[in-house]
Amino acid sequence: MTDMIKIADNAKMIVNGYAFTVIPAGIQVVNLSRKTACVFDADDTVIESSMDDIEIEIVAEYLRKNKVFLED
Repeated sequence: MTDMIKIADNAKMIVNGYAFTVIPAGIQVVNLSRKTACVFDADDTVIESSMDDIEIEIVAEYLRKNKVFLED
């Protein structure tokens, strides 16, 4: 449980239970309740994932709608 708290604390934004964190490879998205994750590169292409296709589409839409909040 502590790891999920740490992930949430370090996230740049949390949308509907998904923690979005900017990392060197791009943007990491972690589902805080199911413990699945994926990484998007700078072009918003999934480069790594433990999510199913439906969940990836959900977080990709959250990313598209809220990407402005991840910028410095």
